Amino acid sequence: MEERVVLVDKVGNEIGNEDKMAAHVNGALHRAFSIFVFNSKGKLLIQQRNRSKYHTPRLWSNTCCSHPRPGEALAQAVPRRLAEEMGFVCDLAEMFSCRYELTLDNNMIEHELNHVFIGFYDGDPVPDPGEVEDWRWQTLQNLCGEVSRSPDSFTPWFKLIIKDYNSLFDKALRGGGAANR
Repeated sequence: MEERVVLVDKVGNEIGNEDKMAAHVNGALHRAFSIFVFNSKGKLLIQQRNRSKYHTPRLWSNTCCSHPRPGEALAQAVPRRLAEEMGFVCDLAEMFSCRYELTLDNNMIEHELNHVFIGFYDGDPVPDPGEVEDWRWQTLQNLCGEVSRSPDSFTPWFKLIIKDYNSLFDKALRGGGAANR
C-alpha cells in the first residue's frame, strides 16, 4: 500500500499530497510530527529505529515520529501512531512547530513542518519490533551529553530539536508536568 504525506507551504497551508518516498527523495515540504514522552522522574523515552527503516536505521530518536495521512487531523494521527509504534497512549499536547530541511543517508531529504508534542507516561512501552530496535528512559541532561559525545548515533531532527528547544522541555518539566503525573 502506498503511503502518502501531506504537502504544505512555508506557513503550513495544505497544498496537496505525495508518495512518502518521493517526498523524501525530492525534498518536498510536508507535515510531520514528533512526540516526546516523559515519565514522572523527568526522563524522556527514546527509541532506536529499526534496522529495516528506509532512512536513519538503528539511530536513536525521540519517542515517536511520523506523518499524518491525507485527510487525517493531527489530533487523530498523533495518538494513533504512538499506539501503533510504542504500544501505549497518553495525553499529548502540542508544544511548538518548526521547519527544517535536513539531508539524510541514502541522499534522502527530511523537509518538514514538524509539530512537536509532549506527553507523560509511567509505564513501559510495548513497541512494534518492525519499527523499534530498542528503547530507554534518559534524563535530558545525560541525553544532551550523549548527543554531544556521539552525534552520529542520533537522528538529525532529534539532534536539532534537543539543541534548539531543550529549554522548552526543561520549562515544561519544571512547570509541574512531570511532578504532577
